[in-house]
Amino acid sequence: MKYYLIAGEASGDLHGSNLMAALKAKDPEAEFRFQGGDLMQAVGGTLVRHYREMAYMGFIPVLLHLRTILRNMRMCKDDIRRYRPDVVILIDYPGFNLKIAKYVHRALHLPVYYYISPKIWAWKQYRIKDIRRYVDRMFCILPFEVDFYERMNYRVDYVGNPSVDSVAAYLAGAPVSEATFRQTQQLTDKPLLALLAGSRKQEITDNLPTMLKVAAHYPEFQPVIAGAPGIDPAYYAQYIGEAPVRIVFNQTYPLLQHSRLALVTSGTATLETSLFRVPQVVCYYTPIGKVVHFVFRHFFHIRFISLVNLIANREVVQELFGERFSLDNIRREVDRILYEPAYRQQMLDQYDEVIRILGAPGASHHAAQQIYHSLKP
Repeated sequence: MKYYLIAGEASGDLHGSNLMAALKAKDPEAEFRFQGGDLMQAVGGTLVRHYREMAYMGFIPVLLHLRTILRNMRMCKDDIRRYRPDVVILIDYPGFNLKIAKYVHRALHLPVYYYISPKIWAWKQYRIKDIRRYVDRMFCILPFEVDFYERMNYRVDYVGNPSVDSVAAYLAGAPVSEATFRQTQQLTDKPLLALLAGSRKQEITDNLPTMLKVAAHYPEFQPVIAGAPGIDPAYYAQYIGEAPVRIVFNQTYPLLQHSRLALVTSGTATLETSLFRVPQVVCYYTPIGKVVHFVFRHFFHIRFISLVNLIANREVVQELFGERFSLDNIRREVDRILYEPAYRQQMLDQYDEVIRILGAPGASHHAAQQIYHSLKP
């Protein structure tokens, strides 16, 4: 069968590549044409446009590049029309993908599947109207999305979570021993404090300086920064200075595996930290913190910002963002984790419940299986 996939950012490229590999295992005749990235291209098929040419996020960047975005959309529609795939598979990236879904459904009358739901459960719930009209199947990676969509009178399938797959694959392979990790990364023999300050430059600028100040209050720990892909080491160096802090690249899983504590910005990293059962503090700086908290309470439809809390539907980890983000608040939470054994153990027990809710590995496999069998003549 012929598959057309659209991923508009790095995470979509990763998830798209795993889905394509799983589809190839199910469908030996699979042909792929896609808008994505290097990882998808490595699986095979035809890369039409790299996500670097598409990834505009935020009101101002979108406005400044509106002409390019509209041209990309026209070219994408024409490419799908000429290719005539058996299915179009959209991966997150809703601003672009839902418009493509409308065109494919209305003009081409082809099946439209969505892998990894847009986060409409957080805000922009009005997008459910377009999803109902133009998306034939939705494959979700967060368990609570099933209940959310059910309340919206739309049936979806939970296929598992890719982070569960990634962590399980790492642990089942040849995980790096602590001795080897310390030796190769030139670390001391102190307990490790992992600093995951985000994947974008602005996140690093906003969060890392405070994280480093917190780390300085615990000299008995070795602070280690998980370097983000695509960020030059020199960018971190301007904040590290002469502090006894190490930075590692492409070693986030070994770092988490051997850390006693982590300071983490929100995002997938909070979930991965819980899967490695590392106690954490979620800390995310935002300007005008009081305004941010007001907007979050009154305009968002969720109680939490971290995936681990959203999945558990309770406060498993402290979320210090907006007006709660401060050096003192982060230190206070670190002290509780380090010096109150019952508090630490409670967090670990709740991690176990999150892991149970997420279920076994196999998200890409389950999604590919349902996609292939639903299309098979």
